[in-house]
Amino acid sequence: MDIPTFEREYAEKGFCAVAGVDEVGRGPLAGPVVCAAVIMPLEEEKRILGVDDSKKLTAKKRERLAEEIKKVARAFSIAEVDEGTIDEINILQATRLGMKRAIENLSLTPDMVLTDGVMTLDIALPQRSIVKGDALVYSIGAASILAKVYRDRLMAQFALEYPEYGFEKNAGYGTAAHIQAIKEVGICKIHRKTFVKKFWDGRERPSPANI
Repeated sequence: MDIPTFEREYAEKGFCAVAGVDEVGRGPLAGPVVCAAVIMPLEEEKRILGVDDSKKLTAKKRERLAEEIKKVARAFSIAEVDEGTIDEINILQATRLGMKRAIENLSLTPDMVLTDGVMTLDIALPQRSIVKGDALVYSIGAASILAKVYRDRLMAQFALEYPEYGFEKNAGYGTAAHIQAIKEVGICKIHRKTFVKKFWDGRERPSPANI
């Protein structure tokens, strides 16, 4: 999926700036949900080969594609919604908020928004949700790659502060080793408290400055 088929169809209908939007990090026990919005060019000479659902790509290929996307995109934006907000408003609403922020922060205002999955956003723009859009729609796939690369880098940074949890390997997802670490030392500041209720005893790991 590296041909902007949907985007070209909308261009034929008069839409000149179609933004693809996707998120990464709805399921993890820790860290933010990260959303990206991308408006890709339609010129054949600027087409990037290999764009796909970020989960289907190797980390090395995602990194390479992310840099290419940033170079050729007409506009792109990445937005985080932190664990405190996720706990407060729930992950679905946090994802919607992150997508809205990513769209609003684009340097070029889109005239059509395509989102992955089944997602209605609070925006004053035409929008369409596409199930498995990250694997079907060029700009959504590009957004998924940017969001994934950004979040993985962020979680690797958190791993330096909180080495017990293996964030550099699990990106905050609930692996057996991650859950065992929570049981042994408690949670840290980036854990989502509403996600760890079943196995968290209420202890909180001291912040690095207090250790």
